[in-house]
Amino acid sequence: MIEPRSRRRGIPLRAVTPNAVTALALCFGLTGVRFAITEEWDKAVGAIVIAGVLDGLDGRIARLLKAQSRFGAELDSLSDVIAFGVSPAVILFLWSLHYVPKYGWVIALAHAVCCALRLARFNATLDAGDNPRKAAGYFNGVPAPAGAALALLPLILWLATDQWPILQLTYVVAPWTIIVALLMISDLPTYGWGSFRVRRGVRLPLLLLVGLAGASLLTAPWATLSGLVLIYVVAIPLAIRSYARVKRQRVSLNFPS
Repeated sequence: MIEPRSRRRGIPLRAVTPNAVTALALCFGLTGVRFAITEEWDKAVGAIVIAGVLDGLDGRIARLLKAQSRFGAELDSLSDVIAFGVSPAVILFLWSLHYVPKYGWVIALAHAVCCALRLARFNATLDAGDNPRKAAGYFNGVPAPAGAALALLPLILWLATDQWPILQLTYVVAPWTIIVALLMISDLPTYGWGSFRVRRGVRLPLLLLVGLAGASLLTAPWATLSGLVLIYVVAIPLAIRSYARVKRQRVSLNFPS
């Protein structure tokens, strides 16, 4: 006799799938540290990039399978702290910041701690009833995966320029790491996927650009990745300006901002 579904023990496999993707992202993040220890810098950055891709997929998979849970949200935050906070900090220390051991390690810690603080703030607002920025598709500060990419930008440029020595100098990497750490815990609005609206006439050219970018990542990965991260840097002030316009529109319509 087949047991009724309502009385079956355990949880459905679809509920485990997004959590498995999150755990995989965590493993790739830590694997980046393993490659950094052996000075395989290209593989170290590649592992963080893959972790970022997986982090972007797990939430969408959860929504697609209707498998969202508080456990998944907490696991995602813990994974983000390790993959995009701790791992990039260790990679940067082993690559450049260790040349100034005392202060270099403190700066590396700043990135990891600011990433943890950002995610703690995010978790604290999960149950907030009114979040105008989230409703408009914007983030508060730079999200953790983008923060990892920004922090690793000197290393990515170093790989793209055949190891241009100036990019590895601690006096270049250290201030940049501090700036990125502060951006993660800042209150600046930054773009999220929900903040973009694509016009019908632009849809096909946009798909073409995405396809070309994907092909470029395979043929010239570091130059392409450098370009994408630099575009994100330019997008930060644009996001501030864009949200200010959205905020004015909400005020004119008597919505909370």
